[in-house]
Amino acid sequence: MRAGVVGHISVLNPKKLGLLFILALLVAGFYLLGFNQYLDVAVVKEKSADFIAYYEANPWQSSVWFFLIYSLTAALSIPGASILTLAAGAIFGLAWGVVLVSFASTIGASLAFILSRYVFKNTVQRRFSDKLAEINKRIEAEGASYLFSLRLIVVFPFWLINLLMGLTPIKLRTYFWVSQVGMFPATLLFVNAGTQLAKVEQVSDVLSPSIAVSFALLGLFPLVAKKIANTVRRYQILNAYKKPTTFDYNLIVIGAGSAGLVSAYIAAAVKSKVLLIEKNKMGGDCLNTGCVPSKSLIKSSRFLADLARSKQYGVASATADFAFSEVMERAASVIKDIEPHDSVERYTQLGVECRQAEARLLSPWEVDVGGQVISSKNIIIASGAKPRLPEIDGLNQVTFYTSDSIWSLRKKPERLLVVGGGPIGCELGQSFSRLGCKVTIIDTAERLVMSEDEEAASQLMTQIEFEGIELKLEYSVERFSIENDRSVAVLKSKQGNSLKLVFDVVLFAVGRQANISGLGLEELGVNITQSGTIEVDKYMRTSVPTIYACGDVAGPYQLTHAAAHYAWYCAVNSLFGDLWRFKVDDRIIPRVTFTEPEIASVGYNEHTAKAAGLSIETSLFQLNELDRAIIDGKTGGFVKVLTVMGKDKIVGVTIVGEHAGEMLPEFVIAMKHGLGLNKILGTIHAYPTWAEANKYTAGMWKKNHQPKKLLALIERYHLAKRT
Repeated sequence: MRAGVVGHISVLNPKKLGLLFILALLVAGFYLLGFNQYLDVAVVKEKSADFIAYYEANPWQSSVWFFLIYSLTAALSIPGASILTLAAGAIFGLAWGVVLVSFASTIGASLAFILSRYVFKNTVQRRFSDKLAEINKRIEAEGASYLFSLRLIVVFPFWLINLLMGLTPIKLRTYFWVSQVGMFPATLLFVNAGTQLAKVEQVSDVLSPSIAVSFALLGLFPLVAKKIANTVRRYQILNAYKKPTTFDYNLIVIGAGSAGLVSAYIAAAVKSKVLLIEKNKMGGDCLNTGCVPSKSLIKSSRFLADLARSKQYGVASATADFAFSEVMERAASVIKDIEPHDSVERYTQLGVECRQAEARLLSPWEVDVGGQVISSKNIIIASGAKPRLPEIDGLNQVTFYTSDSIWSLRKKPERLLVVGGGPIGCELGQSFSRLGCKVTIIDTAERLVMSEDEEAASQLMTQIEFEGIELKLEYSVERFSIENDRSVAVLKSKQGNSLKLVFDVVLFAVGRQANISGLGLEELGVNITQSGTIEVDKYMRTSVPTIYACGDVAGPYQLTHAAAHYAWYCAVNSLFGDLWRFKVDDRIIPRVTFTEPEIASVGYNEHTAKAAGLSIETSLFQLNELDRAIIDGKTGGFVKVLTVMGKDKIVGVTIVGEHAGEMLPEFVIAMKHGLGLNKILGTIHAYPTWAEANKYTAGMWKKNHQPKKLLALIERYHLAKRT
């Protein structure tokens, strides 16, 4: 057992402490020397004649001194800028006073910003990294708009804005020019008031409630205007089409995969009239070409792998006779067994009208279904995705499959080339290897399953190479050819080296692309992302407000359970959006790669946490310390939990090993409902079970956060009891 720490609490170094001490002395000196008296309207009025006389005798010298004092006051975050601005109007007049204050305030604010960033940013970002991650994203995307709004909301202390913005990732040059522009209206207002200082008794005389509200509205205008413009643009699309006076359905769902089925089920459950359209098979990819057949194949191949390890269970030898074709037939039979769950008959009984046909959007409310025009109040697109097929010279000369078509294979290929080292490529590659194929996995990346924890990927790579699978990482397929009646792949490495591989069949597992063609999306003006998925907002709406999308066609996660999760928001928002809308919560989406060892994860891993700027601790429990793992002879793997620095709040989990996917939900529930490792540690876990590993991992965290001072006192207490 061990627990590691990634990142550390940033303690202020001597240079920063020294700078803070100097700043504290400057602030103290400002007050001790009585300069704060000039931050009072009455004193400024009383001394104004002397200031004006000095300015008239020494115009440049007085201007420089005022500029420096104003800049220093702003840099030290000493409240009182409004009084100095009034003084500028009284002494220098409107034009020159505005110039001095405008630049002095911006320079002083920028200095405060720099000081805050230098002294506090790293500490604050690390200490509150989980809470600031989303704020940082928003600041990077729209920081200028937010800052401009804050500058115009004059009741918000400018000195506090300087300090807070210094803790964010906004760029200094952006901060400078936005501050310059944003503070100008208030500067003009106060300098102008200062030119008539005799009429001013207090700051509220200048900043009346009506003026403050006007500035606030002006500051909010850019954000409100942007939202209004987006809304107007969205609904302008509707004006180009004639809206039906009545509708045939409340909801039309295009696609009967996981997302479509759940959307239709929810719609029927709330008694709406819903039509579900599928041009191929009910159940979509998951049932027919994805999860179901692949897990069937994995089960068969894992059984054979366990037989090969019979000696470690006290069985001298164990073998099995099998036919490759029968294993593939079993996968097909499992599909048949599960088909009734997703069948037309079942969904018809649930109240869903099902139709097998091609669908094409004609308007925001109308769909061409096999030549018939049908209308609906809202439409959900859940048309799924298909495997990507790369363009490679000579591809048409060789026998190739994708994860969709591989299930028609009945003759075992002696040499199988798998292009793609993601979850699908690894799962199928390992399974076919265990069924007797000589497998080579090719990927352009430096390791397998790049989206997962590096240590998890390393254990997987070690296992599959031990099983005889050849890895060609950082290689790409340059071309295919037929040489001496044999299929040949020419590979090229990132370093420029080339090699040839002879194979029988190639399986492509290089990702999936959304099914968006033939639906009429482009003609209707539905926006598509750069990655080729349908663009949706936080409510799962497309750029056409009556059309929603979910599942693989919209992303961002192409997972069956994620599709079902998004489908709930799609269905509810499309049916009840006029009354209330729900923002999608996609913070906690678990994922499992069903290889051996299994890899299950949720939230961040160490690499993605670092990229997001999170300061985290890592608690690691090795499964070779778990009694149940020792009993089952499956001691390879670990449970790794990432928590916020100094807290038990979970931000990410990776589990590698037997039953990893079954162990993960406890952490998913904990993250969903804000339960920390202390709660898991305090929960009774049955012995001997795999889930005990979760509790032991929580124990590792607790061990590294022992109250050492309290334990020392307790030790003394026990010593005293013995004497």
